[in-house]
Amino acid sequence: MKRKIAIIAGGDSSEHEVSLRSAAGLYSFIDKERYDVTVVVFDGKNWKAYPQPLPEGKGVENYFATSESYPIDKNDFSFTRGGVKHTFDFAYITIHGTPGENGILQGYLDMIGMPYSCCGVLAAALTFNKYACNHYLSYFGFHIANSMMLRAGQKWPNAPKIADVLGLPCFIKSNIGGSSFGCTKVKTIEDIYPAIERAFKEGDEVICESFMQGTEVTCGVYKTKDKAVAFPITEVVTHNEFFDYDAKYKGQVDEITPARIPDAVRDKIQAETLRLYDIIGANGIIRVDWIITKVQRDKGQCTKDDVQINLLEVNTTPGMTPTSFIPQQVRAAGLDIKDVLTDIIENKFSK
Repeated sequence: MKRKIAIIAGGDSSEHEVSLRSAAGLYSFIDKERYDVTVVVFDGKNWKAYPQPLPEGKGVENYFATSESYPIDKNDFSFTRGGVKHTFDFAYITIHGTPGENGILQGYLDMIGMPYSCCGVLAAALTFNKYACNHYLSYFGFHIANSMMLRAGQKWPNAPKIADVLGLPCFIKSNIGGSSFGCTKVKTIEDIYPAIERAFKEGDEVICESFMQGTEVTCGVYKTKDKAVAFPITEVVTHNEFFDYDAKYKGQVDEITPARIPDAVRDKIQAETLRLYDIIGANGIIRVDWIITKVQRDKGQCTKDDVQINLLEVNTTPGMTPTSFIPQQVRAAGLDIKDVLTDIIENKFSK
C-alpha cells in the first residue's frame, strides 16, 4: 500500500506564495507510483487539504484558488471527503517562515506522532533565529559577520553608533524573515533608521550586520542513517545590490552550479556544511549560505588556507521550485530529485 504524504505549504509570513511554489515543485518531484500525495495549505488557523492532482504547467495560484479543498481536523491531521476520513503517514514541510520553519509545526507533529521531513523543534527554532544561530555556531569555529540585534519596544542605538560599530555599507534585515523581505543594503547613516523600520515590518527582531565583500555560494546537504550527501555548490552572482527578492525570484541573478571555486575550497565548504548539519541536529535537506573572502585569484590556484569561509545563513526548509538551488544542485550531481526525496521520506521509516 502506498504511503500517504502531505506536502504542507503556505504559512503566515510574507513567504506564503513562495511556499506554494515550493509545494508545486515538490508535488512534481515526489514519486507518485510509490506515494499518494496531497498538498495541505496553512493560512492562519485555516488548514485545508487539496487532494486533486496538481496538473503540470498550471499556475499555482490558480490551482489553489479554484480547486476543491477540505478542512483539516487538527486533532489528528486528517480530512474528510465524501464521508471518508483520510489520514497521512508523513508530512513534507515546505513552509518558509512561521509556523513551519521555526519549530511550531514540528512540535504539533511530534505530539500527534507523525514523522516529517525536516529537523525537529530545537534545531528549527535555533536556525529560524538568524542572530542566535550564527552566534551559537561561532563557538564551533564558524566565521560570522559582526552584528547587533534590535528588538521592538527597546531603545535603538543612534545611527552613527551603528555605522561606527558595523561600518558602511551594512545590511539591515529581519531576524526571522526570509526571501530577503525587509532586507536593505545601507550605504549612508541617513538610511539606517528607515531600513530598520522597514525590517521591523517583517517581525519584532532586526539584525544590523557588517558587509562582507566576497564570493557568495550556497551548499545543500542531507543525511540518512547510512549515508551523507553534499551536493555541488552554487555560486550566486546577482545583478542587483545584493541577493534580494527580485534576484531570487525574478531572474536578476546568475546561479552557477558547480561554483567557480578551487576544488580545495569546494571540499572545505561541503565538509563544513556537513559538520554544521550534525552540530544543529538537522534532518532532511538543509542549505547553508556562505561567503568566501580573501580569495587570492591573482596568485594562481589557491588552497583552502588562502580564503576565509564565512557563514551567512542556515535554511532548514529550502526552496523546492524546479529552479531553486537544491533541485539545481541535485541535477548537477547527476542525481534524480525523485530518488533524493524518497531517501528523505523512507529514512524516517527505516529501523
